[in-house]
Amino acid sequence: MSSGGTGRHKLIPSGEGFRRALRWLSDEHRHDPAAVEEASVRFNLSPTEEEFLLSEARRLREESR
Repeated sequence: MSSGGTGRHKLIPSGEGFRRALRWLSDEHRHDPAAVEEASVRFNLSPTEEEFLLSEARRLREESR
């Protein structure tokens, strides 16, 4: 599983549940830790996938400051 050329991450999860979680978070316009936790439960994400989403949520918050 490569980063697809983004250069930011060496490893990006790519399972179907992960893709569905990303779509759900985007559709809901939510990227906060509570939303990531909800997506993790809804789409049965692995701890690694959840941690990746949490780190991206932190990065997005920092960039928006």
